[in-house]
Amino acid sequence: MGSLGPWQLVLIFLLALLLFGGKRLPGLARGFAKALREFRGAIDETKEEIKKSENSEE
Repeated sequence: MGSLGPWQLVLIFLLALLLFGGKRLPGLARGFAKALREFRGAIDETKEEIKKSENSEE
C-alpha cells in the first residue's frame, strides 16, 4: 500500500466534513493527533527497551 496523494487526502477531508460537520472536526483532529503522539511515544519506549536488553546481553 503506497502513501496517500494530495487528492486522496482532500477526498478524505471532504468525507469527514460531510460525516461529522465543521463544528466537530477540530476536536476530532486534536483527539487523533493526541492518539498518534501517544502511539509514537509507546513505539519509541519499546525500541529503547529492546536496545537496553540487547546491550545487557552483550
